[in-house]
Amino acid sequence: MAQALGKKLAGDVFDSFSAGTEPGSRINPDAVRLMKQVHGIDMERTQHNKLLSDLPPVDIVVTMGCNVQCPTFPCSHREDWGLDDPSGKEDKEFLAVMTQIEEKVLDLKRRIQSGKLGPF
Repeated sequence: MAQALGKKLAGDVFDSFSAGTEPGSRINPDAVRLMKQVHGIDMERTQHNKLLSDLPPVDIVVTMGCNVQCPTFPCSHREDWGLDDPSGKEDKEFLAVMTQIEEKVLDLKRRIQSGKLGPF
């Protein structure tokens, strides 16, 4: 969800990539369904699961929290958004996390534009 929302809401300011240490065989179907419903984004067409080693060099790393231990990844700035993993929960949990991601993406965009992060 973060990659898709980053591209939609802040693609004019930064590129968004998503990856994991142990990606599943497919994107969470609840996330796919709700992103399509709420934002009109078909994540199955625009994204795929990938490993951290598949990412290009980055300036900013944002970890989601989600009760997962994240490995060190080279960057100039790192922050953790401390989100709960909504997997296996009701739609309202997914929608709440989606809203949090939207807010955090827009905040990151504002901070970059205002010069509070960077230049990189």
